Amino acid sequence: MSQAGFWDDSENSTKIVKKLKGLKSSVEPWEAAFKKQDELNELCSIVSSDETTLIQDLAKNIDSLTEDLDKLEFNTLLSGEFDRNNAFLSINAGAGGTESCDWVGMLLRMYTRFAENHGYKVKTIDLLAGEEAGVKNVTISIEGEYAYGYLKAERGVHRLVRISPFDSNKRRHTSFASVDVIPEIQEEVDIEVKDSDLSIDTYRASGPGGQHMQKTDSAVRITHIPSGIVVQCQNERSQFQNKQTALNVLKARLYEFEREKKEKELLKQYGAEKKKIEWGSQIRSYVLHPYTLVKDHRTDYETGDSNKVLDGGIDQFIQAYLKSQKS
Repeated sequence: MSQAGFWDDSENSTKIVKKLKGLKSSVEPWEAAFKKQDELNELCSIVSSDETTLIQDLAKNIDSLTEDLDKLEFNTLLSGEFDRNNAFLSINAGAGGTESCDWVGMLLRMYTRFAENHGYKVKTIDLLAGEEAGVKNVTISIEGEYAYGYLKAERGVHRLVRISPFDSNKRRHTSFASVDVIPEIQEEVDIEVKDSDLSIDTYRASGPGGQHMQKTDSAVRITHIPSGIVVQCQNERSQFQNKQTALNVLKARLYEFEREKKEKELLKQYGAEKKKIEWGSQIRSYVLHPYTLVKDHRTDYETGDSNKVLDGGIDQFIQAYLKSQKS
């Protein structure tokens, strides 16, 4: 950055400044922790046993440092190429009709609350409401540092067991919904999107959004013909904004598509099999009747506090999964 002419290339300088910011955010918290440790060691060496108040203050500061170190240690699990990036999260209803649509709505609320708890910004990109209640499918963007790193742990099938509020006979129902998470690709990656490979359709937005959105064909659907990937956006006010957002999602999905293709080739080469994500191979079960239990089948981590989990308290599940992957 100190080189002459560095700021002349705005694209490269922006990239370097972003890299520096990322490196500082990794190094500076550790430096602060070491400094705090040295200060506490020095205080411990001079405090006497009869200074009760000072000893209590020291204990609080040590507990605070321990919490900081736990967070820093956990952040080492988020070292993937795009773990720091924003995330696109999609939820799709499975078999079960209205029940599954209602389950999608519950999961949408859960992830929105999780994002709010972490200070992340949530924006709806596309949403298709259920015929009677709930949501058939929804795509949201979650903006914040490590959003993808955390939420990639949620990719898979989620199963709900409860007494259905839509069943007059009060019978127990099982519902499924699939969650997909991909990183927002902001860096330069080797993904070429040709205009000739795209089929772009416009249509009238169906959700809430004011008279302008209701009276113009502002919603955009883009089909990438070679891969068959379809993305759509209807949340923005103008057709141009919807198109740009949809292209960002498409770029991310194409990158993930290529990554998975390479991964399958490697697995085939080494004779391994990747478990398919399909109904019945759920990653987590949420049981609300006849008892309350939320269990992750990949790590066996479980809790009986289902209300806390559905209110966005999924951090322990995410941490258990990331630790199991690291080990």
